[in-house]
Amino acid sequence: MTKPTERKVGYGVALGYGVTDLFGGGAFAVIGTWLLFFYTTYCGLSVLEAGSIFAIARVIDALLSPIMGYITDNFGNTWLGQKFGRRRFFLLISAPLMFLYALVWVTDMNYWYYLGTYLSIELLSAMVLVPWETLAAEMTNRFSERTRLAGVRMMCSSLGGFLAVSVPGVIMQFTGKDNSLTYTLTGSVFAVIYFFAVLTTWACTWEAKDVREEYAFTPDNNRQSGLLNHLKYLVIDLFSAFKIRAFRQHIIIYISSFTAMDVFGSVFTYFVVYGLGRDAAAVSGWLSIAAFVSIPGTFGFMMLMNKLNMTPSGALRLSYSCIFAVLAFLFVVYINHIVVPTLLFSAVFVVLGVARAGLYYIPWNIYSFIPGVDEIVTRQRREGIFAGVMVLTRKSTVALAIMLIGVVLQESGFVKGGGSQPISALHAIIGLMVFATAALLAISFWMTFRFKLTQKNHKILIKEIARRKLGGNAEDCDDETRLVIKALTGRAWDEVWDASPEGTQKRAALEPGS
Repeated sequence: MTKPTERKVGYGVALGYGVTDLFGGGAFAVIGTWLLFFYTTYCGLSVLEAGSIFAIARVIDALLSPIMGYITDNFGNTWLGQKFGRRRFFLLISAPLMFLYALVWVTDMNYWYYLGTYLSIELLSAMVLVPWETLAAEMTNRFSERTRLAGVRMMCSSLGGFLAVSVPGVIMQFTGKDNSLTYTLTGSVFAVIYFFAVLTTWACTWEAKDVREEYAFTPDNNRQSGLLNHLKYLVIDLFSAFKIRAFRQHIIIYISSFTAMDVFGSVFTYFVVYGLGRDAAAVSGWLSIAAFVSIPGTFGFMMLMNKLNMTPSGALRLSYSCIFAVLAFLFVVYINHIVVPTLLFSAVFVVLGVARAGLYYIPWNIYSFIPGVDEIVTRQRREGIFAGVMVLTRKSTVALAIMLIGVVLQESGFVKGGGSQPISALHAIIGLMVFATAALLAISFWMTFRFKLTQKNHKILIKEIARRKLGGNAEDCDDETRLVIKALTGRAWDEVWDASPEGTQKRAALEPGS
């Protein structure tokens, strides 16, 4: 019988997998762009009430993602998990729940209704995105195929973000700009899109169902049941993820670069309006250009890594270098009060859009290979834990970054709603957009020189895992493989795989002086 990991992942399968990022990249783009305005304009909520909904949801969501990761990693031990899959089961039950998204955009309800519907979307997001993000690692071990899955997925995410800003505008042509029905119809349209997207992914994907049999001997099966024990194991698993060297390095690259773009995006509008004296329409136009070109930009980076065999670290450095150049251009324009033609500005944002596509795509492509590094240490498949940790750290740093930006702007004397800003506020805006963004990118740039997960090293690692599964001895590991294991895991070749008490005793007996 053909094992799941032997199936081929062509572009059709990759598209079936990736369409769920129409939800991942689009649902909260719609919410971020329109929901606060909808709450305060058509639902009778004050700014404080609306803000409290987002704040409460952020706290709850920070807990949901790692919990969901732990659940999916262990769901294979249940009857439902064995029958429907430990990951895809949650896609199957979540598809019809996508129509909850339409309920968020209903008018004339009370505060508790809006809090409840928004929290349901946060829960639904965790139920879909955490298990879905693990599937690339389960579907194939091939570097090129995982690169294809990640690339198509990010193109779908970019398309989702583009639809988030364009679909409401199209509906407004029929309903008018000041009609609450615009947003109700928008929510309904996207609910239908997300339903078909998640159902398509469920139908087109698979998972490594042979995992449970292969690892039936692991100490993990001796874990005790009970709520308190599961909470203890959840915390242990979360912290153990950071014991993997490649994952620690990856988190630094991921968080630093993504937060850099958060900082840039949060203050860019202020820079254009107050620093360059342009209107908000210019902001929308330039950012739309960047969002649109990110789709072919993602494909371009995918080809660089697949066809030209560029390493992930090399591709990231190319992306960062382009963004550094854009930041330098914007700084020079501001300092010298240069009037830049619209066409040149548009070209700059084409460069930014392509570079940003690489920045977003490559870390999520790398992520799918991290569980394999963990596997040679723990002999477990813990994709869910790593997905949960990534979502948790990402959303936590976003919240922290936005809070710090608000504090910096307030302390600089920023005038809310003012037609102009004091020079201290302008300096703060420039400092955040150019220098804070560049500093975070510099951290990621430096870390790429230490990050050793490449296509070649991944093949060596997978080959060694296969050899160990067949009962191969650790001592037979060749010198190149030993170096790769140390570089990726942070542990020596004889400190991985055999995590059993018998293996520990065996290594202790071989140590000098024992």
